[in-house]
Amino acid sequence: MIKKRIIPCLDVKDGRVVKGVKFKGLRDIGDPVEMAAYYNQELADELVFLDISRTESGHQMMLDIIEETASKLFIPLTIGGGINSVEDISILLKHGADKVSLNSSALRKPELIAEASQKFGTQCICVAIDAKWEEDKQDWFCYTHGGKQRTDKRTLDWVQEVEALGAGELLVTSMDYDGVKQGFDHRLLSLINDRVSIPIIASGGGGNAQHFADLFKETDVSAGLAASIFHDKETTVGAVKAFLKEEGVEVRWQ
Repeated sequence: MIKKRIIPCLDVKDGRVVKGVKFKGLRDIGDPVEMAAYYNQELADELVFLDISRTESGHQMMLDIIEETASKLFIPLTIGGGINSVEDISILLKHGADKVSLNSSALRKPELIAEASQKFGTQCICVAIDAKWEEDKQDWFCYTHGGKQRTDKRTLDWVQEVEALGAGELLVTSMDYDGVKQGFDHRLLSLINDRVSIPIIASGGGGNAQHFADLFKETDVSAGLAASIFHDKETTVGAVKAFLKEEGVEVRWQ
């Protein structure tokens, strides 16, 4: 049995970790380097670092912060936000990233997924998907630019496309559930899981340890990602893992 992963996420804007609800109302959380060091000690399996200001405004990559963050970690680091080329990916991997997360750029030019996976290996390429339910269309659609711009791409079609192009992993955020802390979007995640064979990281809605247990029992995703509950010390990664073990869910212990 493949052990499930618990992954904290740092949404970084202008060099600071922030968090909102449904991608809105961002509040300052802290310093990314300090928080990375904390999560490295707290049994996190991986860390995701999303530079949300880069996608919005197109500023230069925060290579100094990324490199310093990576220096604090003995766990895999995934970097995302405003990555537009194979050259960008190469720079990030040289500055400490173990994987990269593509979202807006992948939707804009899907060939980047294929080029990147061929050059660096599928294990380095994660495609992030911000999905929102559209009542009038009765379907989920992909959003870009930090959840601000809707595309015409249907989520369930897109996940199959990116797997075919060479993505090694998906990071799926349900925008409707993001920051609400009422549990993960099992319906969306199960439908995606039925369509792909690559690992899925579930994001959006994790509010307590029970939500993670429900996620892993009711869907076949590989990992659960959360931000605010860990940032605000409502619980810890270690406490979630201990609860999952009691519930019979296999997790990694370092």
